Amino acid sequence: MSKLKIIPTDLLGEATYNSPLKGKISRFYNGEAVACCDRTQDLGGLENVADIEYFELAGPREKLYFNPAEVTVGIVTCGGLCPGLNDVIRALTFCALESYGVKRVLGFKYGYEGLVAKYYHYPIELTADNTDEIHEKGGTILKTSRGQQDTEEIIDTLVHYGVNILFTIGGDGTQRGARDIVEGVKRRNLPISVVGIPKTIDNDINLIQRSFGFETAVEATWDIITSAHSEAKASRNGVGLVRFMGRESGWIAASATLANSNVNFCLVPEIPFELHGENGFLAHLKERLRDKEHAVVVVAEGAGQELFEGKKGADKSGNKKLNDIGLLLKDEIKDYFKAEGMEVNIKYFDPSYSIRSRRADANDSMYCLQLGSNAVHAAMAGHTNMIVGLHHDRLIHLPINLIGERKVIDPQSWFWQTVLQATHQPTAMVNA
Repeated sequence: MSKLKIIPTDLLGEATYNSPLKGKISRFYNGEAVACCDRTQDLGGLENVADIEYFELAGPREKLYFNPAEVTVGIVTCGGLCPGLNDVIRALTFCALESYGVKRVLGFKYGYEGLVAKYYHYPIELTADNTDEIHEKGGTILKTSRGQQDTEEIIDTLVHYGVNILFTIGGDGTQRGARDIVEGVKRRNLPISVVGIPKTIDNDINLIQRSFGFETAVEATWDIITSAHSEAKASRNGVGLVRFMGRESGWIAASATLANSNVNFCLVPEIPFELHGENGFLAHLKERLRDKEHAVVVVAEGAGQELFEGKKGADKSGNKKLNDIGLLLKDEIKDYFKAEGMEVNIKYFDPSYSIRSRRADANDSMYCLQLGSNAVHAAMAGHTNMIVGLHHDRLIHLPINLIGERKVIDPQSWFWQTVLQATHQPTAMVNA
């Protein structure tokens, strides 16, 4: 039987210490694999099943690279808020201290800024006591920031505090920063493990089936869309216009649309649309209002950016700055129907910050616990330059360099076809 092609993650060296979990858990995971083929791939097109690559399953290892009693753990949260951040911090802290008995856990404040001495953000020592109830609150007790910092200065801080393991909780920009740290510690020949926990409320990290906080975000949309529907129905030609998160991927907007069948138009970054013309969005909205006298429109923040002139540069994380599609639609709808001599009543909702700052729901909280614990298992065994995430319903070790481009909605997918069936919107709102 041919050997499976397992995609490896970097290892700091040979694992020689016995895990303190022996006798406390039912099994160890020591290199088992999980299939990594794309679900949309035509498997019949593979010349040989041996061409299928596999990821390594996450889980506790029997042998450790680090001696737990000598380990100092560092944790950092970066980027925007997301439900579940505190849950992950708590899971990392509890697993490191109570399962492995590490020497100490340090929380570095304000993202990567907390790892640069000139900002004077002194770390917090995290314990089972001071993190015991943090999962009951939204936000992050470690605070957060955006933007790159000098890698060498970050490494200097890690050395200063004797950090052996650094956990980076953040999106693709954060994990690119983690990869730079890995390269830096390699150049210095330092045995420091860097393991990421992928965080994006937009659910757009490639190869990651679901990012933590996404399910909570979709759940939070239900009441908002229901309110928008009630407002729209209460007025003559009422339009409930709701803007959700989704810079380059419309997963929240589309999933919210499917979760609440009161949505009539779902606009996402992956599907361009035009405002004017006989097949433009406004003409179809007019037809909807004439037929039903109300409409609910859900739009992702990154949708319709091609409708704006000029560029707005990038933020501190390198993300392109977005124009406000919600306000543009609000103004365009108002002006269009005024010119048509037709009354319209627009109710605009932008709940982004209230969604981001929520505490995680039960399923996300459970997922965060699994992510945090398995990140600790990986790091203690000497894995580095990787993230832990859900892939084909299994938690895996994923090398950071495989994250690649953002995960986006395929317009030809079953998922988007279901959105079209639910809304009854046209397959395309562009003029030939």
